[in-house]
Formats: sequence, C-alpha cells, structure tokens
Amino acid sequence: MQRLSISIFSLVALAGSAGAQPAPDPQPAPPAEPAPAQPEPAAPAGVPPAPVEVAPPPSPAQSEKPPAPSVSGKWTTSFYGFTQGDIIYDTVQGATNGGGPTEALGNGALPRPASGTAQMVGQFRALHDQTQVTARNSRLGFRFTAPTIDGIKPTANIEADFAGNQPNTVSEASLYVNATFRIRHAFMKLETPFLDVVVGQTWQLFGWQPNVQPGSVQAQGLPGWLSSRAPQLRLGKTVKAGDVTVDVQVAATRAGQRAGGLPDGVAGLRLAYDKLKAARIVGAAGSSLDSAMIGVSVIGRRFNVTELKAGSTDTVQKNGYGLAVDALIPLVPATKESKANALTLGGEFVTGGGIADLYTGLNGGVSLPATIPGTMPAAAFAPNIDNGLVGYLASDASVHPIRWQSIGGFAQYFLPPKGNVVAIVNYSHLSSDNTHNFGAANAAFEKQDFVDGSLMFDVTPSVRFGASFVWLNQTYVDGVEAHDYRGQLSGMFIF
Repeated sequence: MQRLSISIFSLVALAGSAGAQPAPDPQPAPPAEPAPAQPEPAAPAGVPPAPVEVAPPPSPAQSEKPPAPSVSGKWTTSFYGFTQGDIIYDTVQGATNGGGPTEALGNGALPRPASGTAQMVGQFRALHDQTQVTARNSRLGFRFTAPTIDGIKPTANIEADFAGNQPNTVSEASLYVNATFRIRHAFMKLETPFLDVVVGQTWQLFGWQPNVQPGSVQAQGLPGWLSSRAPQLRLGKTVKAGDVTVDVQVAATRAGQRAGGLPDGVAGLRLAYDKLKAARIVGAAGSSLDSAMIGVSVIGRRFNVTELKAGSTDTVQKNGYGLAVDALIPLVPATKESKANALTLGGEFVTGGGIADLYTGLNGGVSLPATIPGTMPAAAFAPNIDNGLVGYLASDASVHPIRWQSIGGFAQYFLPPKGNVVAIVNYSHLSSDNTHNFGAANAAFEKQDFVDGSLMFDVTPSVRFGASFVWLNQTYVDGVEAHDYRGQLSGMFIF
C-alpha cells in the first residue's frame, strides 16, 4: 500500500510539474574532441595491396542538365463587361435591337410601304410604329493570362451577351425578358518571338475588325458596315520600326458554306503610325486610344451549291471573293492624358461577291427557290446554303454570287474641356448590281443609305448615357423606297 501511495504521489507531482513554467534548457555540453585517427595497419609482407576502387566518370546525361525554362509573370484573370438598358422607337414594325431582316435595323429588307391602293404583304408593318425596352445588349467577359515561358506568352478571352438567336414563334415576353445567352468571343492567343497564333472564335480579319468599327448607341453591326466574328486559325507577325508598325496576318476561318469543302482564306496587311493617337468610342460601351492606321484585306471562299434540277445529285461550284480597305485618321490627335478636342475620322470600302454574311443580317431581300421549276406538280427544293450569298437565275437556273459594294465613314469629336462628351456621325451606302436578277422585284432591294447621329456623355468613367437618331432608306429593285426613322436612349454601367 505504501508503495502504491508513493507512486500515486509521484504521478501527482509529475503532473503538477507539467503545468509549471519549463525550466530553461541547460547549456549544451561542449562537443567531445574527435579521437585521433588510427593509422591503418600495413599489409603483411608478400601480400599485394588491395585494389583501390575508382568511380567511373559521370555520363553526359548526368553531367549536362538541361537549362531550366525562362519563366516570367503569373496567372491573372480579369472580369469585364457592361449592363445596358435601351428604349428604342421605330416608325416601322419588325426591327429589334440587333440581328437580321425582322431582327435588326437595316441590311435585311425593311417593310415595303403602300403602292397605289393595293394592299401588299408587309404593308401593315410599314404603316405602323413600335417601341422596345430591352437589356439584351448587356455583356460579360473574362480575360486570362498565363506565365510567359521561353518567350511564349499565352492569353485567352471568352465573352458573351444576351442577343442570341431565338425562334420566330417565341413570345415578346420571352424575346426581351428571357433573352438567349450567346458566345461572342472564345479564343486563345500565343505570342511568340516568331509568330502570333490565334485559335478560336473572334473578329474576322477581313476588314481588320474591330480596328475601324464605328461608335454608336445602336447595337453593332451598323447597316452597311462589316461586322462579323468567326471561329478561325490565324497566324500573324507584327514588326515595329520606330514609330511605324507593320502587321501581316493570314487566317483560315469558318466557311460561308460548310458544303463548300474548304475554310475561307483571309489575308491582311496593316500599317500603323504610333506617334498619332486616335481617340474613339467603340460600339456603345467601349473606349479606345489607337494608332493612326490603314489596312487592306482580302477573302476567298468556295461554294458547292445544290443543282436546281429534278433528280440531280450534282452541285455547282462557285467562288466568293472580297476586298476591303479600312483607315483610321486622328485629324486632331489625342493623348493618354486628355481626349478633349480630339477629332477622329474612320472609313471603309468593301467590294465582293458572296460576302453577305460578313455584314450583320444582310440578305438584300433575296431568297433561294423553294421549288424546282418545270416540275408538275412543283417539286420541293432544299438549298444547302444560307440566303443572301448566291442566287439562281430564273432563266437557266445557273448560280451566281450576289455582289455587294459598300462605303462608310464616321467622325467622332470629344468636346472640351474634359472630353467626356462625344458627338458621333456615321454614314454608309450599300449597293448591289445583280440582286435584280434574283427573286421578285418587289422583295429585293439594290441600294441602302444609312445616317446615324449619336451623343454620348460619360458621367463617370463607369457610367455612360447616350442618345441617337437614325435615318435608313432602301430602294427596291422596282424603284419603290422604304425607310425607317429610329430614336434611341441608352444607359450603361461599364466594368
């Protein structure tokens, strides 16, 4: 018992000492001096010494390690976009805030006005107005940057808005309140010491988009101006020589017709003078300070179109083509410190055939045949190409690319003293010399004129208000003119 009690008291004492402050560590004892090395005993007489093992020399793979890659920078992600609310009034019915003939202002045929006393299809829409209130043009985007390794800099961009396609049968409530989310950009870019590579969907190289994209409260693209994005593989090289930048690029892009069997081929040359800077509004919510530039670009494409003949399994091959010249001129240059009093001019000239889809919603009112002529009863015809690119001659059913030519210009003036109020005027003229060969004369138009005046006010760098007035006029093949007058008020929060 006594031993057990002593043991218990010992445990209690140990527990008490564990809760107490620890005593300072004792000074470490000096290290013991190493014992003198004992000499190895000599080998007995007559016995040869043991052989000494020598390590083999290292192999080249062991002695020459590859150099570590050169790495700079870090992963970064930025989030951007804007919210936009619009109130839009049109003197005709049918157009929405962006898209095609019944979806957009311009490029598709406007409602045809009254002709004499006859009531015509679409006349009702030409005689009555409409008002839209929408937020479909709001936008979200992400930019990504990865570390630069051995001089290779990878970046990526993904951007979307709420102006996606919706069926014609959708209700107005769904069109404006439950808008469809759609991809605008989704691409990666590799910048290397030798070539820059772009893979994915972004602006078309044809027209050097968006380097000369006009600014407007109106949804892009504006009537008569190139505006299109496409999946593509692009290679380019930028060379700087003092204040001059030379940019050469080639691209294989989504074909105008997948049955054509080949991607579109695009090439462009751009010269920029970096000492002169042009301030400009891009679209409705963008702002940019760009070098003065002139760019030339060409496009080639191939179509394989179903033959308009009963029982035929053949196709007719035709080529599409285009030439674009674009320029950005800072008549009164801006600086990084101030845009006040800056005056920027921009211009674009385009000519080609089979390029309607490179504009927004352009079809000229030309539609493809629904039946095969000469068949009784009329046999249904299923074209394998979108409207507006080619047409079938009624006389011999031959196929021809629909030709278009456009010229546009804009001026942007940043009012003093702060440059936060901008006055913008845009103009374009679009024409075709062969739409009269295809379709009905009262359905296709051959000329279009567009004038847009916008005033934008930046309350703060993140808040912008804008107002615009538009006049749009189209001349049908038979000479009848259709027009629309549009007024729009917009508010944007830019982040």
